[in-house]
Amino acid sequence: MTAKPAKPAIERIGIDESGKGDYFGPLVIAAVFVDATTQGELALMEVRDSKKISDGRILEMAPDIKTICPHSIIAIGPQKYNELYAKIRNLNRLLAWGHAKALENLLERGVSCERAISDQFGDERLILNALQEKGQKIALEQRPKAESDLAVAAASILARAEFLLRLKRLSDEIGTTLPKGASPAVELAAKMIVKKHGQERLGTVAKLHFKTTQAVLGTPI
Repeated sequence: MTAKPAKPAIERIGIDESGKGDYFGPLVIAAVFVDATTQGELALMEVRDSKKISDGRILEMAPDIKTICPHSIIAIGPQKYNELYAKIRNLNRLLAWGHAKALENLLERGVSCERAISDQFGDERLILNALQEKGQKIALEQRPKAESDLAVAAASILARAEFLLRLKRLSDEIGTTLPKGASPAVELAAKMIVKKHGQERLGTVAKLHFKTTQAVLGTPI
């Protein structure tokens, strides 16, 4: 009789990002460590993909997830994002850098885990190479619709909550409501900012490599 293969350990780190498709606001990457206990607690809280939850509910759930799960949040504000993008010139590489940073921070805080799960956005070697440079080793699993995993869903909620809070802060600072996404309303808000504050101010609230910048200014940055 052959022995059954051992089940993989339930412990894992879920990673997800928010703000990637939003012209205004930061890019936020969150990593959340989940074990057997917290898995049950997250299920009771009805944690699921943040895209299926209202903004208000996300802001309510995030503090509870932070209380029960070790986590790490990397927020790259628009100014820093634009600097990094100018150097890296590739969104997948920038995402990989952020994923590796969030993972690294969590592992450095003493979380012992051998497996991480993230959404499929590019070559997983980009993340692994970024981690290896820091001397961190972990098995990374990239999969489509990774948010169906509770750990990734929890990370998606933390990332979205941080994105929403920072977008509100930027809106308050500039005195104009900064809409989410990359819609005609976003283009109009960007034109208002340029009119009120000048072209340079746009780079403090927006991701300039989006086509929206060209539409607003008439020329690419």
